[in-house]
Amino acid sequence: MTDVQGSEQLTVGRVLPVVVLDDARHADPLASALVKGGLAAIEVTLRTAAGLDAIAAVAGRGDLTVGAGTVLTVAQAERAVAAGARFVVTPGFAPAVVRFCQEAGVPVFPGAATATEIQMALDAGLNVVKFFPAQQLGGTPMIKALSAPFRDVRFIPTGGITPAVIDDYLALPAVLAVGATWMVASDLVAAERWDEITSRTASAVAAAESRGGTQRSGAPA
Repeated sequence: MTDVQGSEQLTVGRVLPVVVLDDARHADPLASALVKGGLAAIEVTLRTAAGLDAIAAVAGRGDLTVGAGTVLTVAQAERAVAAGARFVVTPGFAPAVVRFCQEAGVPVFPGAATATEIQMALDAGLNVVKFFPAQQLGGTPMIKALSAPFRDVRFIPTGGITPAVIDDYLALPAVLAVGATWMVASDLVAAERWDEITSRTASAVAAAESRGGTQRSGAPA
């Protein structure tokens, strides 16, 4: 079990679907498709107006841990937590959001793209960061390079990750979880192709299980 800053332990796996929803009515059937595919957690971004309602819908189910992604401000973090988000993810290091989450006892996973941002996270008492955008920043070689000096830091790479490269990320000891979007692609959600989403999810979970299975951790995975 990874010791991560937070008031509670979250039951999660090693694949974290990162979802952008334009219609909150899709949240419940999407959650059902993900649970059927074997996932335990979901990150719903606040990139659309439907984000908060979608978080509330998933939180109300009780069978899927839901977190808020693309959180840019304290006000957004407050609304997301009030809606039922059990963890918060930011695209970059946001000191005010980190402080709010720590004071509220909510696990927070700030984005980090450089050694300086990772150092800032450590100074704030955090040991898990979102590595974003992962592929554009150099992918697995970059994580290997950063994990050498930051041996106690765990990474959640997100951005540009596809089925072709997920196994490479999961093979790295420094990777806690992989954030991905292909199994919850916007076109699949809009077309309500829930069976396809379940199929893609099951494939991603199988890849994760071949690299160590699910885990119970204070971080979303």
